[in-house]
Amino acid sequence: MRMQTSSLLFTIFLSLSCLFLAQGLNPRCESVDYGSTLKVMHIYDQCSPFRPPKALSWEETVLDIAAKDEARVLYLSSLVAGRSFVPIASGRQITQSATYIVSVKIGTPPQTMLMTLDTSSDTAWIPCSGCVGCSSTLFASAKSTSFKSLGCKAAQCKQVYTSSEVTNPRCAGSVCTFNQTYGSSTFAANVSQDTFKLAADAIPNYAFGCLQAVTGSSVPAQGLLGLGRGPLSLLSQTQNLYKSTFSYCLPNFKSSNFSGTLRLGTTGQPKTIKTTPLLKNPRRSSLYYVNLIAIRVGRKIVDIPPSALAFNPATGAGTIFDSGTVFTRLVTPAYIAVRDEFRRRIKNGGLVSSLGGFDTCYTVPIVAPTISFHFTGMNVTLPLDNILIHSTAGSTTCLAMAAAPDNVNSVLNVIANMQQQNHRVLIDVPNSRLGVARERCT
Repeated sequence: MRMQTSSLLFTIFLSLSCLFLAQGLNPRCESVDYGSTLKVMHIYDQCSPFRPPKALSWEETVLDIAAKDEARVLYLSSLVAGRSFVPIASGRQITQSATYIVSVKIGTPPQTMLMTLDTSSDTAWIPCSGCVGCSSTLFASAKSTSFKSLGCKAAQCKQVYTSSEVTNPRCAGSVCTFNQTYGSSTFAANVSQDTFKLAADAIPNYAFGCLQAVTGSSVPAQGLLGLGRGPLSLLSQTQNLYKSTFSYCLPNFKSSNFSGTLRLGTTGQPKTIKTTPLLKNPRRSSLYYVNLIAIRVGRKIVDIPPSALAFNPATGAGTIFDSGTVFTRLVTPAYIAVRDEFRRRIKNGGLVSSLGGFDTCYTVPIVAPTISFHFTGMNVTLPLDNILIHSTAGSTTCLAMAAAPDNVNSVLNVIANMQQQNHRVLIDVPNSRLGVARERCT
């Protein structure tokens, strides 16, 4: 009987596999969301519709990501400086790097949108029907029975008016509207409400921006889910449900066999995890600032001027964790100190070469030192997979960090997602702490 059951299960599995293959579907790409946990997918994952139609070489991939990454850091620098524009890097188009996405069901009946995760933004926004300059995948608001536009007297409209992210909030025919800069793009949106379903959790009357017009190429194709801590963020709108707590584990972008998770709420979060206090910057309250006090390369604490790491709310200086930047960027004095000690410890590395924005690359096999970030109350030692990028053929290896862009007076250190990959990062706003623990993102 047991053998017959096993045979039957195998037959069913084989039949389903054949059905998926016949329809051009990958069974692994079916949603695995459950409870309050969402699958997190990298845009280069084999299940992502945003993968380049033509496979890029390793060099092309690195150069593409690095160019977009520089734009991201410029954008973040503009936020902490209180500017509404981004300096344009010479010779490069400024684009925003939508790195990790989650599936969100919006409306009644639900429509699925693959929204970019952004821990440095507050508002959620999606492209709506009739949007000028948006992608071809649009949310059909007219087909949702739970959708409504908000008027000028709505509390959410007043929150938009006081948000540091938006510009020119106004009322157009009694509908609350706003403009926002994101990367090199600007967009106009109506403040709206609808039901958002995140995994198994339905959140009615979620306030978001319904995009009406977009200029530039920075806006993520199917919208953005803001995980900052401002008044219109996911944390604020679901405070009773998720207690302003979440964690994420980001998959390595090189692997198509791993997907990460976004875990919302206090349930299932790590019980034992090293943490560091979250710091508040009134100029940019949504960003997740922490106190980086030292960096170790191998066994040596490198000599970094204290001013390069110091938190200063008046200028926006300090260190943040960000899900949208790919490669860690350090202000120039800090990066030079780390880079020079890293180079010094490479034995028989041959000549140092560069690739795109990376200035420490080797064309022979190397034995690299570990790098550790020391925060108040927490040390994070990075495995080599979080430090080095390798060409597919293995002929080139680069240190996967860089200095902040040299065409902007950046005061911000950004701990980026490559250095966070295969770690669980916990954000616990009520207890004002950020935690990091090693975890395989499967």
